[in-house]
Amino acid sequence: MDLLKYVESQHTRSDIPELRTGQTVRVHTRIIEGSKERVQVFEGTVLRVAGEGVKKSFTVRKLSHGVGVERIFPIHSPRIQRVEVMHQGYVRQSRIYYLRDRIGKKAKLRKIDSI
Repeated sequence: MDLLKYVESQHTRSDIPELRTGQTVRVHTRIIEGSKERVQVFEGTVLRVAGEGVKKSFTVRKLSHGVGVERIFPIHSPRIQRVEVMHQGYVRQSRIYYLRDRIGKKAKLRKIDSI
């Protein structure tokens, strides 16, 4: 086995669901503040999934008090406790950056019944 593949196999996670663009997800991340640790939830729409293997990441966007907030999460990060898929939205592109220009109800995606 190749050394690089061996090291990557030690750090890959199998408990993260298969993520797709347009899904509304709830990401539970561990936040360390001083000596305390807590779990913070970030809920939003997946704008893109990029990379392969250990370097795979996904971008999540939400609106917070009328301001768009985007975070990029590495899928295999130990800081991610879990990822919940709430529902799947109907999209035809792999990168839905057009949501950045939309406000209110126009920024919502049509739900697909089956995930």
